[in-house]
Amino acid sequence: MTAAPVHTIKWTETALKHTEAIPDQRFRRLISQRVDQLARSPEQQGKPLVGELAGFRSVRAVGQRYRIIYRVLRREIVVAIVAVGRRKQGDRSDIYELARKLLKQGLL
Repeated sequence: MTAAPVHTIKWTETALKHTEAIPDQRFRRLISQRVDQLARSPEQQGKPLVGELAGFRSVRAVGQRYRIIYRVLRREIVVAIVAVGRRKQGDRSDIYELARKLLKQGLL
């Protein structure tokens, strides 16, 4: 049995900016640690997104507070981190709402 390949983690500029904007350093560190875990078996972590964000996955970080939205690029063995932020259902600053806007602008 062969081990699953280790994926390279690549952050988009937007995801990096979102993470750097989080005021609590401890939260940023926890998010970074969670992202590092995605290098192994990223398709078995988080959940697949639907609708406009189909093709992306989301995993929770820092308890239930933050979401990391990513895409697995199989051919390149890469996990692309595309957005990081808080889940605030019904709020304009909700991470899924933000991801949909970024997708419409061609930034994901």
